Amino acid sequence: MSLSSFNQRLKPWMLPIAMVCGVFFHGQLDRVQWAVPYLIFTMLLITFCRVRPSELRVDGMIWRLLAIQAVGAAAVFVALKPLGLPLAQSVMICVLCPTATAAPVVTGMLGGSIGKVASYSIVSNIMVALLAPAMFVWCGATGDISFLDEFMSIAAKVAPMIVFPLGLAWVLYFTAPKLHSFVAGAQKITFYLWSVSLLLVVGKSVSFVLKEPAGAIPEMVGMTVGAGVVCVAQFYIGRRIGARYGHKVSGAQGLGQKNTVLAVWMAVNYLTPIASVGPAAYIAWQNTINSLQLYLKMRRDRRTNAG
Repeated sequence: MSLSSFNQRLKPWMLPIAMVCGVFFHGQLDRVQWAVPYLIFTMLLITFCRVRPSELRVDGMIWRLLAIQAVGAAAVFVALKPLGLPLAQSVMICVLCPTATAAPVVTGMLGGSIGKVASYSIVSNIMVALLAPAMFVWCGATGDISFLDEFMSIAAKVAPMIVFPLGLAWVLYFTAPKLHSFVAGAQKITFYLWSVSLLLVVGKSVSFVLKEPAGAIPEMVGMTVGAGVVCVAQFYIGRRIGARYGHKVSGAQGLGQKNTVLAVWMAVNYLTPIASVGPAAYIAWQNTINSLQLYLKMRRDRRTNAG
């Protein structure tokens, strides 16, 4: 078997392998969590180098997705609050959370428009930075939160991983086209960088969940189920909205694939800490869906090439 053939067979299993390894080796992985932002930065720089500035546009599809993200988060909280504040907060943050920094990477692998998801990713994060302070106060946030402090806290998390690589990609595009093309040509390694990032993030989430008392298990199960329901719903709704504009893959990944690292951080710092179980579970749900999508696409591609 050639190396290329081996890589094609391995790819559909890389994400499940990364998640399983994250579960079993979470203790050891705590020591290298510092590497996650650098991995994401590198992935996005490579991905954004494949996008021309003219492709970054806010159109009707993006406005619809933003509306679902904002209104959906409020609706989910109101619907689940009678069942418990932590549960409502946990599932709410899974909807409000902005698009994952790795979403353009997966979208490219699935044959969608990287530029479309990149546009939504940037606008989505800006909206969350502006909306989250009011949402957290309304949802019973803990501690004293000022709009400016919250805005700066979220911006400090978002900017280095999204704005900086995007800005660097544009600088290379206009000032060093040969280097820009070279970086864009390294797209194949983004999948493996993403798998390593997933390994580390799953390890961190497992470490947190294991610290919770046994009495919280029923509540955590409810959060896990709720996260799964809204995960499937967002992928489905995003796909339906995207299909209207000829971008069903981009719509699904833009709305369904979330920046769960940011979501866990926001829940721990500004909501009931146990609410972070929802976005932690969302990691497994969304990457199970992504693994299935990648597997099905690669199988279709093999059949097409064989034909």
